[in-house]
Amino acid sequence: MGADQHFTTRLLQISSSFCAARELALWFLALVRERRAGELEAWIAAVEKSGLSDLKNFAKGLLRDQEAVVAGLSLEWSNGQTEGQVNRLKLIKRQMYGRAGFPLLRARVLAAA
Repeated sequence: MGADQHFTTRLLQISSSFCAARELALWFLALVRERRAGELEAWIAAVEKSGLSDLKNFAKGLLRDQEAVVAGLSLEWSNGQTEGQVNRLKLIKRQMYGRAGFPLLRARVLAAA
């Protein structure tokens, strides 16, 4: 067993709040990966009962934009490709900050495409 696994096992043994947080995090991971939007309300209710303030704040954020969260968990469409391109463009821009203007940025973006 690696050091990380040993550390996690020990935390699970001594901290009930860590155990609860881990279970809720794994449940949320399954919701996202398996697109189980129908369980979102039950997950939020479990978070509210848990008393874990950081997860409660996260759940409140999900409730603020619940329509978008449910759509993201249930629809097969994704804007991942767009987000990836935006992230790549920002990385190139950061690398060049203060060194060159738009023509070089354009050349680097188009050359990489």
